[in-house]
Formats: sequence, structure tokens, C-alpha cells
Amino acid sequence: MARCCVVRTATVVSLAVTLSAVAARSSTCRYFYPFLHPFRDLACSSSATRGFHLYPVRMASCYDSKKSYHTKALTSPYPGSKVERSKIPNDKVDWLVEWEDYHPMEHTAVSVLAGPKWADPQIRNPVGRTGIVGRGLLGRWGPNHAADPIITRWKRDGSGHKVSYPGSGKNILQFIAIKRKDCGEWAIPGGMVDPGEKISAALKREFSEEAMNSLQKSGAETEQMEKQLSRLFSQDHFVVYKGYVDDPRNTDNAWMETEAVNYHDESGEIMDNLHLEPGDDAGKVKWVDINRKLKLYASHADFIKVVAEKRGAHWSKDLNHGAGIKI
Repeated sequence: MARCCVVRTATVVSLAVTLSAVAARSSTCRYFYPFLHPFRDLACSSSATRGFHLYPVRMASCYDSKKSYHTKALTSPYPGSKVERSKIPNDKVDWLVEWEDYHPMEHTAVSVLAGPKWADPQIRNPVGRTGIVGRGLLGRWGPNHAADPIITRWKRDGSGHKVSYPGSGKNILQFIAIKRKDCGEWAIPGGMVDPGEKISAALKREFSEEAMNSLQKSGAETEQMEKQLSRLFSQDHFVVYKGYVDDPRNTDNAWMETEAVNYHDESGEIMDNLHLEPGDDAGKVKWVDINRKLKLYASHADFIKVVAEKRGAHWSKDLNHGAGIKI
């Protein structure tokens, strides 16, 4: 049986933000629970189905808590349709009243599903189905933006000479990796971009927090670290990747997008004075030799391969082996 497409997700998010803003200006605020998790299936054409999960945001209300907040909004059928609303007793209107048996109809008009300019677009994974709906561990509907700084240097011997791999004859490139606390996998020391934050700032902040434990540093230590980081992040760099990431946290309605940037210390002088210390989401941090045997979190190994190829570094002793690796 066909199920409903979710076209109004972005509208709901916008509504939640608006209501939160209104609440901030009022001294008589109540809790309101808009439909922030109504998903059942995205590949359907029916205009009505059942299934809501409710989450709270704040909104202002000057209504008497003993009265129904609305009457016209309870009438059936819904305008322009034959969809009947669930019957709501007056004492169950308030969202503060628990009602586990509340399973209202979901309805989005066909005219809205057609995607007119005035309607918000559907929020669904651009690659395809993932087998789970909602937001999972991700905070935002749609894309959740991250920044992944890939810090590299050449592997050197005790005399300071670059070390090459015998099989390929190419120099070995190293990058700074962290071991994630949440899943135990090795990864690039990146993280989420804060609202309004520039990518360049996020790259620097995430690296300092996860690979240098900046959140636990004293004022003097932070000042010295900032000088080192300024030099590091002014080095030769290029954008490795920008876009959708194949991440285990992705759902049908929320997914990761990142900008991975490689900062390379050609001489290694900056890196020699850089004290690595795991912090924030990182359990461990270390320099790792780059090669095709790397097993990293999400799509990180793919990013590292691009860096190795761009820098002309060793990746595999068999030049035809390892293309399009899966991680």
C-alpha cells in the first residue's frame, strides 16, 4: 500500500525556528510540539497516512490553560480534502498532557507534493534510501555540515631524509589521525561546523580540539598553540573533497556533507614542534603512514587516497591495485 511523501519537513523546521524566536520574546511561554518526526516512507504518492512522533520546541501562548487553544483547527474534513482529523477531547489539546494513543492522520495536499515555488522542497537523502528515517544522531534535517582537516608531512629517517616505499619507490606520506571515542575507528580529526562559522575557522578549531586538546589548555598554552596553528593552516593546501559523505549516521532525511582540506608541511619543521594530545571526541592521536591498507571511519580513506595521489606519494606497490577502495 502506498505511503505518504514528506514534503513539508523544511516547513516544519522553519516553523520550529520561528516559534522558538517568538518564545524568546515572551514571558508567558508554553511548550509546543510541532511534527518534527513524521516520517514513514518517502517513496509514495498518497496524501494521507498515519504516524507521528512528537518533539518539543518552545512557543509563546497567552491562552488560558483551562480552555481549548483552537476550534477551527479541529474541524473536519481538512480544507480541500476528505481527510478526517482525529477527535481531540478538550482536555487532550494541550501538548503538556500525555496522550500515548494520539495517532493523527498525516496529510499533504497533492498540489503541495507537485512542488510549486511557494512550497518547501522534500527533504530526503540525495543518494537514496538508507533503511531508516528521521534524524538519527544528526541534529539537522537535510545536510549536516562538517569540516575535515587532513594534516600531512613526509615520513623521514633519523637523518631527516624522506623515506620511500621499496615496492613503489615513492616517498611515504603521513597524516594525523585520531581514534574516535564513539566507535573506536581511526579517522581524520574533524567535526561539525558551528552555525555561522566559516569553514576555515572550523577546520582549525576541530583540529585543535581533537588533536591538541585545546579545550583543556591554559591561557598561556592556548596562546602558544594558536601561533603554531596559524603557521600550520597558512601552509600549502587544497580542497580534497566537498559534498555528500557516506556516513553510518546518515538517514533518509538527514545526512553528512563535508569539506575536506589538506594542509601539507613540506619541510616538516612546523610539525616537529607540534605537540599532539587527544581531546574532545578523540581517544588517541598519532601520525599514520598513508597506504591502501588504511581502514578509516566513513569515507575518510577515500579522501586520504586523493591526497596521496595529489602529492605523488606512495599508496600501493601495485599501481593498478586498490582503485576505488571500499572502507
